Amino acid sequence: MTRHLLRTAVATALALGALGPAGPALASPSSDGVHTVRVPGGDPHERSLAPRTTEPFSMLGITWDDPDAALDGTAQVRTRSRESGAWSPWRALDTDVRTPETSPDRDGASVRGGTQPLWAGPSDGVQVRVSGSRLPAGLRVELVDPEGGAEAVHTAVVEPDLVEPDVPPAVVGPAAGAPSAERPAMTPRSAWGADESLVKDPPSYTADTQALFVHHTAGTNDYTCEESASIVRGVFLYHVRSNGWNDIGYHFLVDKCGTVFEGRAGGVDKPVLGAHTYGFNTATSSVSVLGDYTTATTNTAVRESVAKVAAWKLGLYGLDPTGTTVLTAGADNGKYKLGQKVTLHRVSGHRDGYPTACPGQNLYDDLPEIRTLAGNAGKPTEPAPEPTGPGTEAVLGR
Repeated sequence: MTRHLLRTAVATALALGALGPAGPALASPSSDGVHTVRVPGGDPHERSLAPRTTEPFSMLGITWDDPDAALDGTAQVRTRSRESGAWSPWRALDTDVRTPETSPDRDGASVRGGTQPLWAGPSDGVQVRVSGSRLPAGLRVELVDPEGGAEAVHTAVVEPDLVEPDVPPAVVGPAAGAPSAERPAMTPRSAWGADESLVKDPPSYTADTQALFVHHTAGTNDYTCEESASIVRGVFLYHVRSNGWNDIGYHFLVDKCGTVFEGRAGGVDKPVLGAHTYGFNTATSSVSVLGDYTTATTNTAVRESVAKVAAWKLGLYGLDPTGTTVLTAGADNGKYKLGQKVTLHRVSGHRDGYPTACPGQNLYDDLPEIRTLAGNAGKPTEPAPEPTGPGTEAVLGR
């Protein structure tokens, strides 16, 4: 039996078996990898998905129909380990996410609102509860299998569903006297497994890069660095297939071992328009650290890698990463008004531009150190002083 047939047979057998409190799943698995489970009821304040067996996944999130709607409430999930069969504790999803204000990431027909995705590790079961003042229509649980190829997003529906290429400008080269920070080593898209066939539109560009926003992916810190490529691939699939964006939103990602990953396509040395900070995507870059830095603290490897990305990226435009800049808000985002002039650090946290806890208090508290590290990255190393004292001339061969 092939691996695909075995996987299908196992998934079918599980779906037809006794599944605990939920009873038999009302499932209609299809050949395109989408697994749909509908829950009856129309309470505008609460939705739930009883515990049930699903197709394999390692990352999940919740999306809804209206890309402009916010989930004003809480969304919690439990997952079942494929290895042990044990259910996880309830975990909250980060709902502080907004659809980008411009570009194909906003205008596509399949664009949806959504939470941040959560890395759960290899799983085969899920339970969900969502509550709020008025929940958006069309809530869906998105189950992402980063190892499943192009058809790696499986959908579980919590609420029944209701209802030309940009031409890049001339890239601004390094300015006179720009810092000489080296480009950091990074894992390219081909190495972490980006499925380029899913990216339908060419990248969009802005005139230059004036600042860099630091994020965290939230979720969990309980991953191995060998899993990091799968997590990045999962974020890519969630942004593209679940949110309906054109590509992964972040320009760069960094894991807890300090490995830097290339994010959005278009050229790491070019001013690619991202989808990361609602209201300030234009003329900015972004780096997201894998993990939740509300609960965990960073380490030297993370801080140094973020600083290296900032020093190199901003150095391409002759900018001091320890300085500030004035940006114009591109949307009413709950913190600033459309058109408002805002003074921000060249290296800012996500919360500086948008009302969110991201990048977590611990990582946010590290930003002053990261700015200092970035500022020093482009400076020449001071030569060691020549030895002095008796015998110096003999040592120097004079």
